[in-house]
Amino acid sequence: MATAEISAKEVFKLRKQTGAGMMDCKKALIESNGDFDSAIDFLRKKGQKLANKRADRDAAEGFALAKVSGNKAYLTVLNCETDFVAKNVDFGKLVESFTDVAIANKLNTLEELLSASIDSMTVAEKVIEQTGVIGEKLEISYFAVVEGETVYGYNHPGNQIATIVALNQKVDEVYAKDCAMQAAAMNPIALDSKDVPQDVINKEIEIAKELLIQEGKPENMVEKIAQGKLQKFFKESTLLNQAFIKDNKKSIKQYLNEGSADLTIVDFKRYSLS
Repeated sequence: MATAEISAKEVFKLRKQTGAGMMDCKKALIESNGDFDSAIDFLRKKGQKLANKRADRDAAEGFALAKVSGNKAYLTVLNCETDFVAKNVDFGKLVESFTDVAIANKLNTLEELLSASIDSMTVAEKVIEQTGVIGEKLEISYFAVVEGETVYGYNHPGNQIATIVALNQKVDEVYAKDCAMQAAAMNPIALDSKDVPQDVINKEIEIAKELLIQEGKPENMVEKIAQGKLQKFFKESTLLNQAFIKDNKKSIKQYLNEGSADLTIVDFKRYSLS
């Protein structure tokens, strides 16, 4: 098919679906003799070729998005190479489109998301296609879901940090919002002390003991003092035990108890690109 037979309407339709540039869309349609599906495949192969070339690049920038649907909150992170791309409005819309696929299909894992369908291809294939469109290495590096009676998704300005929180009871959304903002600001490593991995606990005790010995503390007191430092670590590093950023005279656990005696956080996730 001659170049003249490719209409502007066809080029625009392909551009709208793929996000590729007008000239790339026109070339894809020419190479595919005007066949729309073949043109999409052409662009996808271009993306795969570029993805292979840029596989060793560092995709450290990106966009983190938290979004709520019903009693679930979703957190999706799409990485790219530069902050210029990460700050692009269309890049944010791309992340939202992936999140919407997860919501529509009630997905719970990254593997499920990558295998899900979007625009007549899988999400994984869409990422490769968009690599060709954008010209940078792209990767969905993180996806998580929390579920509860009250949920909240917090997007810190700039979308470099996002958190999702789920509470065990139906309450005013402000409680979940405050907890989500707390997690964003204070970066807890776990929900409660019992949720801290044992290897982290062992490391904290080891560090504390070494410092105490260096300070010349009596050997028979080192273990007891180290355990005291561990409790301080739990207070500073677990969400329920942290001092509430809006009122440091109370912990998050105490703040939630003001909403209801048994109100608590059942799950939370936090992701930071910075």
